[in-house]
Amino acid sequence: MNTEEIIDFTDIEPDIQSLIKKSVAAREYSYSPYSKFKVGAGVLCTDGIIFTGCNVENASYPVGTCAERTAIVKAVSEGKRKFKVLAVVANKVNNNFTTPCGFCRQAIAEFGDIPIYLAEPLMKDVLKTSLSNLLPCAFGLGNAETLQ
Repeated sequence: MNTEEIIDFTDIEPDIQSLIKKSVAAREYSYSPYSKFKVGAGVLCTDGIIFTGCNVENASYPVGTCAERTAIVKAVSEGKRKFKVLAVVANKVNNNFTTPCGFCRQAIAEFGDIPIYLAEPLMKDVLKTSLSNLLPCAFGLGNAETLQ
């Protein structure tokens, strides 16, 4: 999937709307006393179960974790490893949708090239993209054998 498009929230499939709404709710639990930048995320597993997460900062910056990785870790810790969609909800910066950071992009790559929906908390417009758009030529299980 090598395309991006902005979609009106009301035109998105109901299961993905639910994922985005739950990601908005998860954002409210953000622990972000340093950046004041709240992020919520969710993964929709292929069996229909949704796991959400928020960013959790720490005074020792690398110790914190992003919302995307929180949602993925929660899913994996419950035995889920097949994801249909990932959603990320945060305010725009310089009128651009907030995308997963490099750490998160690599974490997502571990589980395949899935669609990614980026939204603001008001859920009006949503940017539909994919991991391959955000991290072309990703390193992962599919090409790890080249290291052996």
